[in-house]
Amino acid sequence: MGIQPTAVPDAYRITPRLRPDSRGNFFESYKRDELAAATGHLFTPQQVNYSTSARNTLRGLHGVAFPPGQAKYVSCVRGRLLDVVVDVRPGSPAYGTHVTTVLDAAEGTAVYVAEGLAHGFVALTDDACISYLCSTQFVPGTQFDIQPFDPELAVPWERWLDGEPLLSDKDLKAPTLAELARRGVLSGYDECRELYERQRREWQQQERRQR
Repeated sequence: MGIQPTAVPDAYRITPRLRPDSRGNFFESYKRDELAAATGHLFTPQQVNYSTSARNTLRGLHGVAFPPGQAKYVSCVRGRLLDVVVDVRPGSPAYGTHVTTVLDAAEGTAVYVAEGLAHGFVALTDDACISYLCSTQFVPGTQFDIQPFDPELAVPWERWLDGEPLLSDKDLKAPTLAELARRGVLSGYDECRELYERQRREWQQQERRQR
């Protein structure tokens, strides 16, 4: 599989190698060792979530505060989605930057979202289904929400919507990124980098033990 960095540091786009034949298609969606070797992030799923959405449903932007923090490996298993990752780590050189990726079930493209980043998506087809592999289990009270139409983020949702967006009241009333930063809810870039470095060292130790 191809694993490429994006404009948001510590977010990666994964493109699997498709193996079609007369019966259909096969591809490897996630390989722990390949992801760790390419990114330095040791990602071991602890929980798997799915959600289905009607066309024009917008979910996000969401993140998980430290502790526990949460990394996600996101793919579309039915239909098509526009996936969005935003760097919301105060102190990051890319703070406020976003990256978009079309996730199509037929292509198997996925996105890895490291701890500290925010994530959201809009459904481009009816009955679109998204899969989240999560590095931590759900802990009530740790999720934070950011207003998806925050003008400072300028996420181009409108380019992909063909009608009024469908949002939950929670997402619609979510605070802006600046408001969350003032409240001290967000995880700082240095704190996140320390976590990533611990993961890198753990991966290297595991590699040495296997030799």
